[in-house]
Formats: sequence, structure tokens, C-alpha cells
Amino acid sequence: MVGFEVGRWDQIREDATRWWAGELARPLIQMRLGGSDPGRAEPVQSRKHRTAQYDFSVSATDIVDRWDYDLSLTTYLGDAFPAIIPDFGPGAIAAFVGGRAEVGMDTVWFHPREDLLVKDLRFEIDSHDAWYLRVQNIMRCAQERWEGVVQVGMTDLGGNLDILSSFRPGEKLLLDLYDDPESVKSATWSAHTAWWQAYDELNAILQPVNPGYTAWTPIFSAEPYYILQCDFCYMIGPDMFDEFVKPELAASCKRLANPFYHLDGPGQLPHLDSLLTIEALKGVQWIPGAGKPGFEHWPEVYRKIRDAGKLIQLSGSMATFEALVEKLGSAEGLVFMCSEPLSRKTEALDFLKKYDVL
Repeated sequence: MVGFEVGRWDQIREDATRWWAGELARPLIQMRLGGSDPGRAEPVQSRKHRTAQYDFSVSATDIVDRWDYDLSLTTYLGDAFPAIIPDFGPGAIAAFVGGRAEVGMDTVWFHPREDLLVKDLRFEIDSHDAWYLRVQNIMRCAQERWEGVVQVGMTDLGGNLDILSSFRPGEKLLLDLYDDPESVKSATWSAHTAWWQAYDELNAILQPVNPGYTAWTPIFSAEPYYILQCDFCYMIGPDMFDEFVKPELAASCKRLANPFYHLDGPGQLPHLDSLLTIEALKGVQWIPGAGKPGFEHWPEVYRKIRDAGKLIQLSGSMATFEALVEKLGSAEGLVFMCSEPLSRKTEALDFLKKYDVL
């Protein structure tokens, strides 16, 4: 892998383990510089925004070869490492349990194949589902190609209430919370069981070779990690969050060594106080959302997360990171992911030295 020394994996693993334990006296900073010479010819197969956009006639071998080329365009500095995920859209597990996938230009939508009432929803992984088999095949091919040089991440399984909302679209699930709350809870735990079956089965493919664990956000962990979410809770209040979302979320946190939560948009901020009381939750990724002020404009959110003893993930420019650190007073407990052109290598190295990453 051009731009990455395989021997760095030991240090990346050690530093990440200390960071998760709160013992690393610096932030984790993944600095990726684009524009490197890949040292090879470009594949015929084109780059796609999501793996799901490749027709099934395109082999896993060709997809992984395209990934290899794209990863080789990057130089990895600081705590960065080559990572990829089979990206079949947010909440791909909906397809694994019988939903219909619709591939769009920028995302993947999931729809029910039949209109079932919430009381009739029971989720089971279909081991013969074409998408599920496709994900597994690509993961195996990637491991055979790279043999642990590249960290292959878990596909985006999604959140469990989000799975329910794929099968009860529009306002249906919101009405179910009032009309049939016990069936919603039953369906949520059914989704929980299916989610963990998929997670365990896919990890059985990844872990014999993978350096560790990553997800759709590549925070590295030597132990099981995932970034959990519930985009549906944007539409509900704190009481309903505590009743319908928090119990399953807390149970999933307990099953992971290093769980994070994807806090997506101001509509989820009312749930932050409750979220932070989940003892097993290790950290929070706050995403302000399109059209909202950037990361550096939410220091009160980050202070609340830090005061609760949780870790923080953010991305953006070097200037954004420095502005936020100035407001917070330190870079303690932060993991930062930054992408810059290779032409800014000198600035990137100075930035890494400033935070003792080099």
C-alpha cells in the first residue's frame, strides 16, 4: 500500500488503545493527504460514491482493485491508516431482513416489500439475501487482497428504530408510538437480535485478518467498536427517547467494548443529557447538519460531552480544529479526521507536531 508503512499498525493500535482508556496525553489525529502517486495504472472500473452503485455484474475483485488504487492516492500521517467499508447505504440491514433497496445518486433508500402493521413486524436475517451475500463476498475478497494492511470496516447497519421506520415509512411509526407502543418495543428488540446476528457474522469474516475494528466512521479500536445511531429520534421528544430508544441503545453499548453515538443535527440535542447517562457509552460524534454553523460554533455541546467523561469525534479543517480547541481549552479526548491535498504536507506536519502527534 503506497503511502503507508505496514509496521505502523502496532503504534496505531497502541495509541488508540490508550486513547480509549483515557491514558493518551494528546488527541488522536488522522491526517490523510490526497494526490499521491499510486505507483500503478488506474483500473478500468470507475470510482463510485457507494459500493451499492456497482452493478452486481462487477466482481468483488474489480471493486477491491479500484479501492486499492484509490487508497494508494493517499499519504497517511499521524494516526491515519488505510480504511474502507463496503458501503451499501445507511441502514443496510433493512435489505438483509427483507426490505427492498433503491439505489440513488447519493444514497440508498430502503422500502418494505409489503405493508405490515407494526405488530406483525419480526426481523430475521435472510442468509440467502443477495445484498448480504454481496457484502460478505466483498469483505472476503478485500481480506484476501490486503491481508491486514488495510482496515476493512463494518458496513453501515444503521440504527434499530431506523430499521423499523424503513418498514413503517412516513408517519406510520410515529403513530405507532402512540397507538401500539408495546408492539413497537417488541419489533425493536427483534431488530436488535437481527442487528447483532449480522454484526457477529460479518465480523467473523473480518477479524481473522483485520488489524482491529472500524465502522462507517473509521475510529480505530483494537476491541469491538461501532458508531450507533437513531436518526428517527430527531422526530420525537425526550420522554419517547427514554422509552423507545434508550433501552435498546444501552443494551447495544454494553455489548461493545468501545461504542460511540452519532448525534445528527440540532433535533437530537434534546436527547443529549439522557444519552450521556448511558455508562457504557464511550463517546459522541456531533454533526451540526447541512446549513447549520460549523463544528467550532458548538463549544457548549462539546463541553457537555467532555464533562460527562465521554470522548469526542470531529472532522473538518485544521483551522476548525484549532478554533474549537481554543474554545475548549485543550484537545483532551478528541479524535480528529482531516483530509488535505498533498501540497499542504508541510502545514500538516507542523499541525501534527503542535499536538504531539509526531
